[in-house]
This record gives sequence, C-alpha cells and structure tokens, in this order.
Amino acid sequence: MLARYPLSLRIPLGITAVGAACVAYSAGIEARSFRLRRVTVPVLPHGMRPLRLLQVSDIHMVGGQRKKQRWLQSLAGLRPDFVINTGDNLSDPEAVPELLDALGPLMEYPGAYVFGSNDYYGPRLRNPARYLVEKATGRHGLNGNPPAVGAVHNPWEGMRDTFDAAGWIGLSNTRGRLKLDNGREIALTGLDDPHIKRDRYEEVAGGPEPGADLSLAVVHAPYLRVLDAFTADGYPLILAGHTHGGQLRVPFYGALVTNCDLDTDRARGLSFHQAEGRRSYLHVSAGCGANRYTPFRFACPPEATLLTLIERP
Repeated sequence: MLARYPLSLRIPLGITAVGAACVAYSAGIEARSFRLRRVTVPVLPHGMRPLRLLQVSDIHMVGGQRKKQRWLQSLAGLRPDFVINTGDNLSDPEAVPELLDALGPLMEYPGAYVFGSNDYYGPRLRNPARYLVEKATGRHGLNGNPPAVGAVHNPWEGMRDTFDAAGWIGLSNTRGRLKLDNGREIALTGLDDPHIKRDRYEEVAGGPEPGADLSLAVVHAPYLRVLDAFTADGYPLILAGHTHGGQLRVPFYGALVTNCDLDTDRARGLSFHQAEGRRSYLHVSAGCGANRYTPFRFACPPEATLLTLIERP
C-alpha cells in the first residue's frame, strides 16, 4: 500500500527529488557528454584560404578520467591547422601524466598555450554560492579579494616543458609566431591569468605585428580590462576560456555567473567586444571540465571548439 503524505510534505519532497535528479544528471551524464562546437569567424585578409583553429580549454584533468582522455585524443582526427590551449588544464596535482597523454596527439600540430590559475594551484573546496556573492560585489579571484593562503602548488613546470618540447608556444605575457604547414604565419600575443593578477599588458602592448598573415590575442580569463586593451590595440580575434560557460545554466535564460567581470550574455561562444571605437571578435570556450569538487554541468555540456577562420567581408 502506497504511503500518503499531506500536501505540506509532498511539495518539499518533490522539490528534493527533482533537485537530486538534476544533480545526478549534471554530474553523471552531462559532465561527460563531450561536444565539438563549430564556429566560423571572418577575420582573414582577402585572398587567404580558410584556416581551422582548434581551441581546447579548462580541461581540469583528474586522475582516472578515461573518457575525457580518449575524447581529447580523438580531436586530432579533425586535422586542425593549429591548436590554442587557453588554460586550466589541471584539477589534480597527480594528473599531469594523464593530461599529457590526452593532449599528445594534438601536440603533433602547431600550437600555443596560456595558463590559468588552476595550472599553477590545486583546487580548493568552496561554497558554490560564493560565485553569486562575487558577482554581486564585483570581487573575483584575487581581483579585490585578499591573497590566497595555503594554496596547493601544482607541478606545472613539467607540463610547460612538454608543451615547449612539442613546439607549442608559451604566451604568458609575451608574443610568439606560429609557422603553419601551409606556409602561413600567425602572430600571437598572450597574457598570463588576469584572475590571479598575473597579466602584464604593458609588456606586450602595441597591437598586431606587421608581416604576419594574421594576429590573434590569447588569455585565460576574459576580464574586461584585458579585452579592452586587446581591442583598442586592434586585434581582430580574442580567444579565452575560464567561464565554463556559466557551468550551471538556467534553460531559456542562460548563465548566472562568469567568475569574472564579463557579462553573462557572453559566457560562452562568439560575440563582439568594443573599446575606444574599435571592435574585436571574442570567443569564450565553455571548456571541457570542472573543478574536481564541483564536477557538475547543467545545460552547458563540456566542449572544444573548431573555429574556421575565413576572409573578412
């Protein structure tokens, strides 16, 4: 015989059941439903054939994530012209070998990278409601908050050395050039992570380099001060990650937070950024991972993006 509960109990029990189902789905199903997003961006000079740029971001590798490793390895089958890694590769100090194994096939292609805070420091357990508080107060990461105390340091040096040995260019507050197999040359300007105040734009200011077929800007966290500087300097396309697309999105509404001062309407995907009378394309990857202590994604599946760069109108 079925138990009969009064209405005053049925409502909270129903809410609890729905909430539990959402948590189970977001952690057990959607967080492992990897997708490839395809985007076309008109930024190339006239007469230049299209280029295929693969952006991977916010992998947050944890030991034992075999499905994620296999999916990342499979992306090499897209045969991109070049790869850009926009940081936050780790969520487990012991997972560097598994991360490098997952990215190994992609390191066969020309590439470049920037690091995010989770490359340098291990994750910490925190109340997810703090993201809403930080949004309301405008204090994100170390931008307005006191310095981190007792942070776990990740072994990022070995990851950097492997990327460099494969020919990927490190772009932490520096510039570099990629020579593609088709003879094209891409000038890249990158910053270290603004989320922990490691960005030093004055060291790379000056805008696109002459002589390159295309100039791109790369950063992990899309803080407005960085986007304004890149746009004012005339970069046609800025690549970033960090936001996880909001990670937990409300259907038909979108992201609630971005974990930086970027507006939630641009938490993922392609948009425009304007500053000082100029306009740049901005692509923010929703990334393919999550902090090991909050391994949930809802209405925001993990992703990588294949950007096809074509001629400007």
